[in-house]
Amino acid sequence: MAGAMGGAAILPQGVLGARAYAALAHEETCPGGPIPQTPPLKKYVDPLPTPLTAVPDPSAYPGADYYEITMRQDSWRFHRDLGPATVWGYWADNPHDPHKPTGMGYLGPTISVTTDRPTVVKYRNELPTTHLFQFVIDAIRNGCDQLTPTPPPPYKPVLPFPSNVNVWNVVHQHGGFTAPQSDGTPMQSFSPDGIHAADYTTLDPGRVEPNEAIYAYTNHDRSCMLWYHDHGMGMTSLNVYAGLAGLWRVGDPADERLGLPRGEFEVPLILQDRTFNPDGSLAYTMTLREGEDTPVVNGKAYPFLTVEPRRYRLRLLNASNERFWRLRFETQPRNAVPEAQLPFWLIGTDSGFRPPLQMLNFLISPAERYDLIIDFSQVRRGTKVRLVNYHAPVHYPGMPGEGPEIRDIMEFRVTEPLSGGGDRSRPPKELRLPTVALLKPKPHTRRRQWVVYQHKLFRTMTFNAVPFEAPSQDFIEEGSTEIWEYINPNHDAHPMHVHLVNFQVLDRQPIDAAAYQADYEKWIDGGRKPKDLPVLENYFTGPPVPPEPDEARSSKDTFKSYPETVTRIIIQEFTPPTATIASIPGSGTKLPATYIHHCHILEHEDDDLMRPWTIVGHGDHGGHSGGGGHGH
Repeated sequence: MAGAMGGAAILPQGVLGARAYAALAHEETCPGGPIPQTPPLKKYVDPLPTPLTAVPDPSAYPGADYYEITMRQDSWRFHRDLGPATVWGYWADNPHDPHKPTGMGYLGPTISVTTDRPTVVKYRNELPTTHLFQFVIDAIRNGCDQLTPTPPPPYKPVLPFPSNVNVWNVVHQHGGFTAPQSDGTPMQSFSPDGIHAADYTTLDPGRVEPNEAIYAYTNHDRSCMLWYHDHGMGMTSLNVYAGLAGLWRVGDPADERLGLPRGEFEVPLILQDRTFNPDGSLAYTMTLREGEDTPVVNGKAYPFLTVEPRRYRLRLLNASNERFWRLRFETQPRNAVPEAQLPFWLIGTDSGFRPPLQMLNFLISPAERYDLIIDFSQVRRGTKVRLVNYHAPVHYPGMPGEGPEIRDIMEFRVTEPLSGGGDRSRPPKELRLPTVALLKPKPHTRRRQWVVYQHKLFRTMTFNAVPFEAPSQDFIEEGSTEIWEYINPNHDAHPMHVHLVNFQVLDRQPIDAAAYQADYEKWIDGGRKPKDLPVLENYFTGPPVPPEPDEARSSKDTFKSYPETVTRIIIQEFTPPTATIASIPGSGTKLPATYIHHCHILEHEDDDLMRPWTIVGHGDHGGHSGGGGHGH
């Protein structure tokens, strides 16, 4: 968990591997012992589940859809050959039948909204007060140095949760245009027994109990697939692993005219990796190794889906804690298509549509979403098309990358007859999709640097050697444009997520990571004097390279920060929603407004690779970076 899996660039690759980390973890305060292994499972025997869609109540708040969503412990069977597992999930009240809430035990129902129509949600925490993975909570509280956030000097360690809290939660709408009081940041957590973190807040406080919170969402987003997930302080990784995640689908009525596959031919795929004990229960092993050993899609291990010989729209979310997946579609028999791989078209990423791009494979990091069109009419009836993973070690690209390998994920069976009088969707190369304008930096666009810093191997990682709980030191003027440079001297990649805003990947540039890391250490040891901060331009080892084809011309909320590289993103406008939402007093943003950004390897996020930043009014500290993001 925590920063245990990162590798500092000052050590050559392979010096310490996952086995070495497992050995290090056998200390009195840290989890140890044999690593559980999932028993052998027969592949492609369980049908793919589809999360149900929650039913809104349009009468509770004017002009908005209202939901009541409860976090609850239940049971779920991940595979035919496994027993039921105790899991956590979200359940949505059904306004038409209070005795039949919408959910399946694991994960949560899909929240389907219309762009610019607000949503109000009351979240209720009815989870147990003892964690499903209490051994990890105990290890953090007892000071296990691989799990407990330990910032570099002069900062002192701070436990991420109180001594009387083993479970607390908060819901983050990932990718949404949200006021800070409804953003679901870690310090807004609340427990089943009503204990609140320092920044807990709720709208409409007269309508909530201590174990509840009401949030309001603008849904001022392009047509896209967001998601919602737990963001509990210090235990996000455990809470999401237990099942607290779901889809948030933003639709636009204009989508119906685009000619895309719809209804049953639009298939959501929530991709995760999990490990199971012989009795079928969840085993959390990432205190001892990198990644888990079994693929799970929509809550089922190695599922199958029967399909017609027509075009399908696949909406993929990588909801894994830390695993990158490199995915392609292989046919069985292999000679069903000329290259044994079925091509597909990428039509959208995190924040909406992009120009269609034909591809054979793609790399997706945790929290990214890919919107694909795949045409099963290209193969004869009876062909099996398998979604497989290859060349993506955990952690990607691997230092040491010795986590369990996963190849086979799920199977599509082209066995159903063509229905509805044929495929009326439009061929991808003929699609005319709404797209975003390419952002171009101006000569004086402000730049802000974020260094992925790790003081000791297998220990805490931070941005700019500053812990998460230190006050915000980055003040950004409302409406401004900035370029953020993520400097990664590590040997592994990190998926970075910025709350509130969308952005575009600008470019990447290789650096002499060992030299930069060594000089950055000297800067810290020398008292962090601004004039002595290493100048990034002195460490380049090559020219900037453009974004990858699947990133180019795409609007994003999560990107891959590759190792020994500076990755630049451009954020066009820092402007939070200020108007009142659904007539609820206090629902709009008031400046200053603080948001966060973080690594979406959830174990890294929990271990402090996360920092706040603050939007301010014009002329109000807008030009100062303080000790946070190194600006120029």
